[in-house]
Amino acid sequence: MKIVVLAGGLSTERNVSFSTGAMVCEALRRQGHDAVVVDLFLGLEAYPHPVEDLFRLPPPLPDPNSKEQEPDLAAVRAARKDQSRSLFGPGVLEACRMADLVFIALHGANGEDGRLQAAFDMLGIPYTGSGYLGSAIAMDKCFTKAVLAGTGVLTPKWQTVRLTEERMAALEAEEPAPCVVKVPNGGSSVGVYLCHTGAELHQALTACVGVTDQVLVEQFVEGRDFSCGVLEGESLPPIEIIPNVGFYDYKNKYLAGASREICPADIDGESDAKMRAAARRVHELLGLVAYSRSDFILDKEGNVWFLEVNTLPGMTATSLLPQEAAAVGVDYDTLCQRIVDASLAARNQGK
Repeated sequence: MKIVVLAGGLSTERNVSFSTGAMVCEALRRQGHDAVVVDLFLGLEAYPHPVEDLFRLPPPLPDPNSKEQEPDLAAVRAARKDQSRSLFGPGVLEACRMADLVFIALHGANGEDGRLQAAFDMLGIPYTGSGYLGSAIAMDKCFTKAVLAGTGVLTPKWQTVRLTEERMAALEAEEPAPCVVKVPNGGSSVGVYLCHTGAELHQALTACVGVTDQVLVEQFVEGRDFSCGVLEGESLPPIEIIPNVGFYDYKNKYLAGASREICPADIDGESDAKMRAAARRVHELLGLVAYSRSDFILDKEGNVWFLEVNTLPGMTATSLLPQEAAAVGVDYDTLCQRIVDASLAARNQGK
């Protein structure tokens, strides 16, 4: 097939997306597809040939090592020649219409929040991963928790806090520390703050002003960090993440050697079963398609706490889902092909 691997965009995970896109594109080519990487935002401005030649004369792949640096999004915006407000760069939609499938390798607000999926649905462009509704709900941590309330999925206590001076002052007076402050639609742990004191809570809320109008303030649960993927409706072996220093923030996610990852995780059978069941349940309740990956905390009492779900989990060299798939004998190239096949089947069924 002719496949456009859509990457980049304007989210804080832009560079991570390029790493995912480069690896996915190479895997699809090894599977016999004509695959090219296209930047959602900058598009084909720098492509020296007519769009019609895209699959015959593919542009060079992005640098897969760029993920270790957070992007300068202001510089990216300034670099676009046409300075259009559209998230679709020049030639992007034309390229996607030419393709048999778009593999969405985007992460964060430009690809995971459902807007792109809705646009493609209206244009009749088939794509990988979940549809617009499941993507939109899963992208917002507050909405995700609201949908899962009362379904049997255990999640830390939480509240949505609007960032007005009055509401912030009232919350700080309560001093609900320790707690976790999260930008609802953030990713890769960007906009996540662990607060052990009232002063740290004040700093976290202040840091979020101007970035978002509301935040998720969540009960802090002490325990071990895990992630558990779902592929075509079946859960994969959980993986434990052990940062060398601090918590699993952006640096510890993408800097080689910053964290240890153990898969299959060294946990008892009951905890393993609980985590797998919760990952499947979240995937089903949100109507997700092809693949997803949920994050969990396992506390000392053996409780499995759901934190959030990713509808377009990373597919970089250090990403968690490929490691989980490899643990059950699914290599990277096969994983990409299965995502393609499952997504096409879902699109053909109107999902």
